[in-house]
Amino acid sequence: MSKQLDIRTAKERITKLSNQINDLRYRYHVLDDPSITDEIYNSLTQELIQLEQTYPQLKLRNSPTDRVAGVALDKFQKVQHQARMMSLNDAFSKDDVLAWQDRIQKLVPNSKLSYFAELKFDGLAISVRYQKGELAIAATRGDGFVGEDVTNNIKTIHSIPLILPKPETIEVRGEAIMTKEVWRNLNKQQEKEGKPTYANTRNAGAGSIRQLDPEVTASRKLQFYAYDIAGNNLATHEAVHTKLKELGFRFTKYQKICKNLDEVFAFYDEVGRVRESLGFGIDGIVVSVNESEVFRKLGVVGKAPRGSIAFKFPPEQATTVVENIFVNVGRTGKLTPVAALRPVFVGGTTVSRATLHNEDEIRRKDIRIGDTVVIQRAGDVIPEVAEVLPKLRTGKEKKFVMPKVCPVCEEPVARRIIGEKDRSADYFCANPKCPTKNLRSMEHFVSAFDIYTVGPKILKRFKDEGLISDVVDLFYLKKEDIQSLERFGEKSAENIVNSIQEHKKITLPKFIYSLGIPHVGEETAFDLAQRFGSVERLMEATVAEINAIPNIGEVVSRSVHEWFAQKANKELVKGLIKAGIKIETIKIKTTPLTGKSVVVTGSLDSMSRDEAKEAVRKAGGDWVSSVSKNTDYVVVGDSPGSKADKAEKLGVKIIDEKEFLKLLS
Repeated sequence: MSKQLDIRTAKERITKLSNQINDLRYRYHVLDDPSITDEIYNSLTQELIQLEQTYPQLKLRNSPTDRVAGVALDKFQKVQHQARMMSLNDAFSKDDVLAWQDRIQKLVPNSKLSYFAELKFDGLAISVRYQKGELAIAATRGDGFVGEDVTNNIKTIHSIPLILPKPETIEVRGEAIMTKEVWRNLNKQQEKEGKPTYANTRNAGAGSIRQLDPEVTASRKLQFYAYDIAGNNLATHEAVHTKLKELGFRFTKYQKICKNLDEVFAFYDEVGRVRESLGFGIDGIVVSVNESEVFRKLGVVGKAPRGSIAFKFPPEQATTVVENIFVNVGRTGKLTPVAALRPVFVGGTTVSRATLHNEDEIRRKDIRIGDTVVIQRAGDVIPEVAEVLPKLRTGKEKKFVMPKVCPVCEEPVARRIIGEKDRSADYFCANPKCPTKNLRSMEHFVSAFDIYTVGPKILKRFKDEGLISDVVDLFYLKKEDIQSLERFGEKSAENIVNSIQEHKKITLPKFIYSLGIPHVGEETAFDLAQRFGSVERLMEATVAEINAIPNIGEVVSRSVHEWFAQKANKELVKGLIKAGIKIETIKIKTTPLTGKSVVVTGSLDSMSRDEAKEAVRKAGGDWVSSVSKNTDYVVVGDSPGSKADKAEKLGVKIIDEKEFLKLLS
């Protein structure tokens, strides 16, 4: 700038420039209506940068220049979502969607349903929180409860407003995506630089969001499409989209209110016809009950809301040859047959392996070594053998037989029946000291602890060199132990040791998950932590106590109890605590609800169903889904269902939301 301005004039100029740039950003990146050249946009931005450098005290919070000015991070911080980020259950056919409708109609028999259909973007789910209209924090989905703070990177996405037109405090949910054009150009650049290319736009977009340097993210030119507002009280999902448009978020024309499933199917077919011509990747449509009150009443099952479903496009398929079948040994000792395939390009990537699940699956499909098979990416993710083409057999094909001994330690394997309904069978290595079993368990452990510096190759090296025999040994490693190994310098050794020591603190659900107990995923680990409050209590729990937890069945209950009954596993837990692991326990209060079973029917004003469930468990109560004579309280909110009538007939105490809140405190 040739002439220095006085403070008042500079402040006014900064405000006007910011408003003008924000307006141009909205017209270009949201409305796709560039009303001005890039040269003028860049010129205005450069003037603003110079003013902010001259008068740093006048720089506005969430200035447009922050989109590319974020400082590179050493690592991502964890952030807890204000409301849980859900995932969706999948449907792969019209029959699946009809069955979904039948299920929800049984739960809300007297409700009139309409549906909101929209694109299912193939990107990375992001939550963007605004405080009084200003972008405050953005996070990835993570496990649904806790994600990673990616605020600096999200600010580089021009279709996300830094400041809303109204000073609202809201949490917007949406999908960060990379366009096909940017993906193709990025891969060309990666090839020029001799770097690995990205298989698809989803991988490229997700990798771009997780860059520690925001300038790298900015160079990837990501876009953001909003689809929900957490904890909103709007009457319909359509109204949510209308509000998001008013707040300045980007949308496509492909969304529709549908009076019935026939209209949903017509929309699905229409999107399928234009799918390839779209500038971004999608893998289906999302169908949601439009009426918010009904949607809330339907509640949640597992990680997914009952009122929405992802109607996926048929997975892409290709034919190839099964060149061999080998067996992998997992962290629980389970032997999984895997098909080694003649490499084939399907679903946006080259596939050379496909899971065959178990012996029953191989027999059912009659898969043989040498067979020509149809490969598909189930749900566009996991490669699997869809079917065999027996007419192409030559007679040289060989039937596969599961080994009688573990392919790693050569100890006997045992066949176990899994599941109470389908009764499928799996083979397990019976050797508790199986090297591969042990290594897979350690890989799972460091992943759950977020110790990113210790990957599978480093773990194997440490194990082969005799530095560690189990995960407890990790926390006793010294820099001198590692730097003495070939190809490990002093700095890398120091980084590994520091990273391990920095990750000694972990929440109870994460700790339970890290132990690798068969059938215990993140959801089950959270339920166990909520119910028992400490690992010591969980270690002594009976099968009946575990089985009493909603969503946990007898197979899982027995698995948890049997795992902790083994002396070696108890010693492992004690060894980790002795090594300095700090477990943040779930604080369960003593309240009038302690030991009481609670059913909630209807919607509550003060909290969502998930929040009510968490509140009951933290208050020491048991959340149950159905009313019986053993139920202590039935909480009745707005538009209660038949549970209230059943409670009245059985003489169960019925309370309103106000009384429920008193009991919680």
